[in-house]
This record gives sequence, C-alpha cells and structure tokens, in this order.
Amino acid sequence: MAANQSDFGPKGLTGQIIIAELIRNLDLGRFELNYSVLLPCIFTIYLHPGDYGRLSGVLTHIADDAKRALAERVAQLNRPSTRIRLNRKSIKEHKIAARDWVIEFVADSEGSVPQGDVEIHSELNETPQAGYRGTKTTLIDREPSVTSRRSSPSAIQPSDTQRIPDRIYAEIRYEDESGPQLFRMMQNVVRVGRGGDQELMDLALYTNDEVSREHLILRRDAATGRFFIEDRSSNGTWLDGKRLKTGVEQALPEKADIGVAEVLTLQFQVRR
Repeated sequence: MAANQSDFGPKGLTGQIIIAELIRNLDLGRFELNYSVLLPCIFTIYLHPGDYGRLSGVLTHIADDAKRALAERVAQLNRPSTRIRLNRKSIKEHKIAARDWVIEFVADSEGSVPQGDVEIHSELNETPQAGYRGTKTTLIDREPSVTSRRSSPSAIQPSDTQRIPDRIYAEIRYEDESGPQLFRMMQNVVRVGRGGDQELMDLALYTNDEVSREHLILRRDAATGRFFIEDRSSNGTWLDGKRLKTGVEQALPEKADIGVAEVLTLQFQVRR
C-alpha cells in the first residue's frame, strides 16, 4: 500500500521522533564507573500495531539512521568542552559495552502503547545485569516501572534461578534523573544505590554522586513479614524525616518516606 503524506506527517509517529527518543534513552541510561561511563546499546522499541504496520517498510532504514545518530551522540559526549579542557583527568570516557548497537522494533501486543507513541526499553549489553534493570522511556507521560521487563521474540529468557516470583512484598515509588519510577520488591533483601563496577544494585538509582554506590539496604524478615532498613551511605538516609544511624538496622513501617542523601525520596508501601 502506498503511503500518503498524512502517514508520515507531523501528527504521526516519524523516524525523527523515534531517533530523538532513542537519544533521550541513551542519555538517561548512563551507568557511571570510576573512569568511564557505560551507555545503553541494546534497544527494544515498542510501537502501536498500527504504527508498526505503517512503518514496517522503513524500519530497517530508521534503525540504520538511528545507529549513526547514537554514534554521533557518543562522540559528542566524548568531545571535551573548552570549560573542562584544563582538567582532563576528570573527564570520563563514554562508551558502549557491546560490539555494535542493537535496535529491534516490536509491535505492542499488550495494548499499552497508544498510537503515535513509542516505548523504548534498553540494556547496557547483550546479557542483562542483575544490578542494572535497564532504562524505560516513553514519548508521552506514562508511568515506567524499573522491574517490568517485556519479552520479545529474541529476548533472553531467565533461568529457573532468575525467574521473578509472583509475590510482590512492597512497592517503592520515586523519581530520579530517568523520570518517575515504580520498583516492585519481590525478594527479601534489596540493595539500593547508584551502583557501579562490582557494585550491582537491586534498585539502581540514576542520580548524582551524593547518593552512595550502595546507599541503603531494605530487608524483609521471611518468618515474620516485618521490614527493616539500614543506612550504608556517606551522606545519610532519612526515615520519615529522621536521620538514621549508619550501619544500624531499624524497623521500617508499612508506609514510609525514605530520604536518600537529601537528593530524592523513596515512597515505600507494603503490599498485602
């Protein structure tokens, strides 16, 4: 079927919009290490079935153009500005942890992507890491979840030991540099922080270095169902406005606001 002008007009989803969202996802998904910054390079792009069908003939071209745009963005990030040229030791190299970009388009079968919208899930490399849940971005204001991982025809399936249990013990809502997030606590111990090399977090926060790599630990006692919190940070953790003592575990109410280094707040709520 021949495409008319309205198919690719400003009111519809275009290749330029998709590429712009990929670059936004790249910027939001930065993973800081001591001497370098890893960037997402594996992208799964979910489209409304109508948009997928309309663009199916040019998706390969969009992917090729997007790879060039992403590579240019990395080059731009590695191009030192005049302001920081005198302090070159502090400049970190931005790079990807794979040989090349991987971009896959998928028609949304869950009905969560409206027509004209795009939802992008990304990973740092071909093998998702336990402490890095990936970045999810959307074109319109829909709530992303750092624990929701879709499956696609080429997705890597978790082993039996990695399979996520059905039981959700608690929910944590917060907003960091990647936008509003919802974390579902499905295990008895959750490590929270920025993470880094050899510091993989269960709940990785995308924020500045005032938040420690391992900032705090949330623990659920399997026998009693009670929850506890322990501060492990340099800049402090607050429970409902009161600063916690570092290294001392304290009971966590069923509903609480957890302040992280006065940078962001985790809204904790037990699920029954």
